[in-house]
Amino acid sequence: MKTLKLMMYTVIATAIVALAQAQDNRTIRIATEGAFPPWNAVDTSGNPVGFDIDVGAALCERAKLDCEFQTQAWDGIIPGLTVGKYDAVMAGMSITEKRKQVIAFSDPYALTSNYFVVRKSLDLPALDDRTRIDLSSETEEGRQALETLQENLKGTKIGVQGSTNAEAFVQAHLSDEVEIRTYDKQDNLNLDLVAGRIDAGLADFSVWKAFLESKDGASAELYGPRISGGLFGPGVGIGLRKEDTALASKFNTAIKDIIADGTLETISLKWFATDVVPQQSDN
Repeated sequence: MKTLKLMMYTVIATAIVALAQAQDNRTIRIATEGAFPPWNAVDTSGNPVGFDIDVGAALCERAKLDCEFQTQAWDGIIPGLTVGKYDAVMAGMSITEKRKQVIAFSDPYALTSNYFVVRKSLDLPALDDRTRIDLSSETEEGRQALETLQENLKGTKIGVQGSTNAEAFVQAHLSDEVEIRTYDKQDNLNLDLVAGRIDAGLADFSVWKAFLESKDGASAELYGPRISGGLFGPGVGIGLRKEDTALASKFNTAIKDIIADGTLETISLKWFATDVVPQQSDN
């Protein structure tokens, strides 16, 4: 009887070890939008490319994870994660309290700033682009900047990508003054801005930079203050299922490593020509 029990325990222990090894050796599937350059895009061969993909590759190498990227439309990217279509999301996704109710996030791997871009032909009153609106800390300067922005944009058509923090901002602060139009992709928003079907758009600076440097972007310009904090969150992180704490820990360690050795800064300069690396905490 003792021999039989010992054999049973051995079989169970072997199965547990095998399961753990299988989980450790599994391919980590990472979803990205593929339509949000320079964060992520798809090349002529149909392969995901961009800042998110390069950072993901560096993180997986440091964490000794076998990873593969796949594209997923933005509107379904969080539901796809929660039902197990993939294991992580790297798609320029800001860490927000609303999203944290549904999924978990890694530590930030990038910081962002949001700006309006308007058609030059609108000839709007000038605004000081050195002004800052930090939604996390109410200041008199920020309050006045927001009020001026609301007044100057009154009556315009504002484009935003749907299900984004930019949409949440204009809904919260400009819905009484402007007409809001939502888009499935940033590229489609840009096309309507160039064509004059909308007057302005709100998005991350890194996204606008590529557009403004293009031939089509010559008819548009940055307008108004930098907007950050609050609903825009503390930065961009990897979206994960809440139960995947071990995977989150591996990614967090890898993020610290590629910040410390300069790898993240190198990737940042490659794709944005500026440093979007978040500051590390002392913890």
